Amino acid sequence: MNPLKKAYCRVFQNVFKFALPLLPYRNPKIIGSVKGIPEVLEKRNYNNVLIITDAGIRSLGLTERLEQTLKRSCISYHIYDKTVANPTTVNVDEALHMYLDNDCQAIIGFGGGSSMDCAKATAARIAKPHQSLAQMKGILKIHKKLPLLIAIPTTAGTGSETTLAAVITDAETRHKYAINDFPLIPRYAVLDPKVTLSLPPFITATTGMDALTHAVEAYIGNSTTPGTRKNALDAVRLIFENLDTAYTDGNNIEARRNMLRASYFAGCAFTKSYVGYVHAIAHSLGGKYNVPHGLANAVILPMVLETYGDSITHKLRNLAVTAGLCDKHEDDKTAARMFIDAIKDMKKRYGIGDYIPEIQETDIPELAHYADKEANPLYPVPVLMDAGELETLYYRLMPPAGNC
Repeated sequence: MNPLKKAYCRVFQNVFKFALPLLPYRNPKIIGSVKGIPEVLEKRNYNNVLIITDAGIRSLGLTERLEQTLKRSCISYHIYDKTVANPTTVNVDEALHMYLDNDCQAIIGFGGGSSMDCAKATAARIAKPHQSLAQMKGILKIHKKLPLLIAIPTTAGTGSETTLAAVITDAETRHKYAINDFPLIPRYAVLDPKVTLSLPPFITATTGMDALTHAVEAYIGNSTTPGTRKNALDAVRLIFENLDTAYTDGNNIEARRNMLRASYFAGCAFTKSYVGYVHAIAHSLGGKYNVPHGLANAVILPMVLETYGDSITHKLRNLAVTAGLCDKHEDDKTAARMFIDAIKDMKKRYGIGDYIPEIQETDIPELAHYADKEANPLYPVPVLMDAGELETLYYRLMPPAGNC
């Protein structure tokens, strides 16, 4: 990256860092079960809600407990279940019309990050009916109070129940972009482990690695606070203690509960301290090829950590100690290597590879452009890279010839 752009990025990031204490961040109020939702709605005299989810979640019957709970409390509901893996502008338009046509009063995002992103973007369109999502792209462009938004994560990974971001894919161009503003933070997060029990092992693993990526990128960045560092460390500890159990024994309610807590802590960390190039690259791959976000993060994470080199060895040592991989007396380089190797070992145990087979070489300049545009100057990464430097990472993600 040329010196002028590098200087601009660092000045931009430092302004945000010093403004952190003045910004209206908040954490959602936690509800421990879907059975607590009617009380929240009844306090506001709400009796008609829109549930935004996806067809897979609904076919597994995961919404049934919520539906029965609402019925018993005489709360009407409508379900939009067409959300796709990387939610599109079409999804948001369809959900918006369902909300308005049925005079709904609140939105419940039920599912993984895609359903919650769709719910957030729908709420934003309700608050600002005369603006398109593209006009809200970027940071601090909503400014208005959204309808009551309740998030119910069915995966322990995205952290979307805590964040001020909604990531949407333009249905025509397939460009994936983020909308970031404080009103997008849900008012309530329902951390109910029972809704995660049906999650298949591989999805459990990739979403858990997604949470790990959130925690790690938040921790190694340059805009941390004591609070976000603690959140990130708590998330890393819980993931290393519980992800293997949740993967091998999906009915272990305690492991599932702890993974939801880990995802929540990681979400609180990166909402304030942001993520980095792992996410920027993963978002470009999700937009272009529909690669699941958690899977992309898991594949990319150790590669980017190695690329950062010595700039993060001390921080990785702290993460290694927290993960129980070594004691606090281990030297930085050795401990950092242990942490990266532990991530690689996790990937092997969970059947996660090192490549993204969908990548087409001719697409790499465009992909790198989008990653550069997303990350710079916003993400306070340890080492700055421009589009040309990011291209080399995409090439490393291509399977070797004969290994597709």
